[in-house]
Amino acid sequence: MVTPNQAILTTMAAIVLAILALSTLCSIEAQKGGFSVELIHRDSSKSPFYNPLETTSDRVTNALRRSFNRVHRFKTNSVPTTAAESDLTADSGEYLMKISLGTPRFDIVAIADTGSDLIWTQCKPCSQCFKQDAPFFDPSKSSTYRKISCSASQCIDLERTSCSTDHSSFPKTVIGCGTFNGGTFDEKTSGIIGLGGGQVSLISQLRTSVAGKFSYCLLPISQAGNSSKINFGSNAIVSGPGVVSTPLVKKSPDTFYFLTLEAITVGTKRIKFTGSSLGSEEGNIIIDSGTTLTLLPSDFYSEVESAMTSQISAKRIEGPEGLSLCYNAKDEFKIPDVTVHFTNADVKLKPLNTFIRVSDTALCFTFSSLDDVAIYGNLSQMDFLIGYDTQKQTVSFQPTDCSKN
Repeated sequence: MVTPNQAILTTMAAIVLAILALSTLCSIEAQKGGFSVELIHRDSSKSPFYNPLETTSDRVTNALRRSFNRVHRFKTNSVPTTAAESDLTADSGEYLMKISLGTPRFDIVAIADTGSDLIWTQCKPCSQCFKQDAPFFDPSKSSTYRKISCSASQCIDLERTSCSTDHSSFPKTVIGCGTFNGGTFDEKTSGIIGLGGGQVSLISQLRTSVAGKFSYCLLPISQAGNSSKINFGSNAIVSGPGVVSTPLVKKSPDTFYFLTLEAITVGTKRIKFTGSSLGSEEGNIIIDSGTTLTLLPSDFYSEVESAMTSQISAKRIEGPEGLSLCYNAKDEFKIPDVTVHFTNADVKLKPLNTFIRVSDTALCFTFSSLDDVAIYGNLSQMDFLIGYDTQKQTVSFQPTDCSKN
């Protein structure tokens, strides 16, 4: 995990792509009708992170570690004033995208991150780069690489980076081209695809082409070996039976997607949410695809856990660090219904969203607490088609069998 102080990008370039081929696309023009791209879980056999020797327990434990490491970026006392400061976080995401950039096409595998804005990869010539398994992108071999002044808005938006006169940018789709990089990174990926709400994210740059819309349907963790889809434009419209929508709240930093949590109901007990470090009213929780658990402020979490334990008659056991509520997986017990009440949207979770098998013997609650943070994590999002409309400023949820989506 890269902290804001570790993410050093002292020489940054951005490249323009006349064609940004997103996996299944042969032309950027296809965006006008909408398009979809394969979304690969990092534990899938299609992922460069895939380790066939890891057990399900190993993978869950590693995901929990990444989840807690990632949380610091959302804390109010460490949230950067600009997106770039925390975007170089190549070990924190759970989902990957394959894209092609430049002319001729050059493939990279990048982490898809709704908590980041910057689209970024390492480039030649690199005076200081971290090790990566894949070749570096060479802009000198791309006919669609262009330069502009460092005073361009795309560079100004990234205040915490610096730009030399030798490496600059030009807007079609602007991608950061790092040539002097430091920090702690994983060598198995070669970039980041920022899907956040800031001005340099993929969604913002493609706004007119995709009408500010994208959606995804995350497979349950038991099916992580398969791949999901991330949809853009008209392909990303979420409609039909069971759809509920809640307002997106504009707050700083605009990278993150803020929602308003009003309460959580466990079984028959409704528990009012009184707020987090993000505020007590509108925009008091962040929805994030890269955080595994749903994290709640400690006092509120204690009430939710108490409501859960009072309705489960099974033996509690000790689970992995960070998960305080676990049961013997060999016991048969009924999991109470859990409904998350966002403004205008009651999202009823399934047991696969609320409990996860972390070992042969332990089944653990997927909600936890960490200080005063509130994040709606990806385990709570699985088997829902979730659509972001940044023009209408809404997030929609539709219960879906994502294996058929």
